[in-house]
Amino acid sequence: MSKISVNRKPFIIGIMGSHRDNPAAMKDAYRLGEKIAGKGHVLLTGGGSGVMKAASEGAHRAGGLVIAVLPSERKLPLRGYPNEFVDIPIYTGMYDARNVINAKTPHVLVALSGGPGTLSEIAVALKSGTPVVGLNCPKFEIEEEENFIRVRTIEKALEEIEKILKDRGVENV
Repeated sequence: MSKISVNRKPFIIGIMGSHRDNPAAMKDAYRLGEKIAGKGHVLLTGGGSGVMKAASEGAHRAGGLVIAVLPSERKLPLRGYPNEFVDIPIYTGMYDARNVINAKTPHVLVALSGGPGTLSEIAVALKSGTPVVGLNCPKFEIEEEENFIRVRTIEKALEEIEKILKDRGVENV
């Protein structure tokens, strides 16, 4: 059963990260997906393996809704896209260019682990004003950026997500 409230539009939380199977990152992604769904938020991922799949599974098993912005077209799917926990697959045919959609759609983006693709999503998100919470995300340098918060724990990431939503006038009902 979904935990999305019908009294408000749901908030979209993106989790972006590596498609590689890093056990620690996947465990964190699963827990984040689970907790995000438990708060009644919608999860947005890239829909593939690794962090994307683990977050999707956590949200799915907690009764949440999972949207995935996929790199391929429906008639030419890439292997592993979408993963089996995606509820709403969005086939773009845009490959890496889909990162723009992943970065601009959520109310908050969580960057977890990852590499160059995750860095591109962080850059586009920050440039467009999407707040980013970085949990063990790739290291990068940028002048002071108020929309980027680096955290070390899932609990702190969740706390920052809720704070961002509240600070922007978007409270969890």
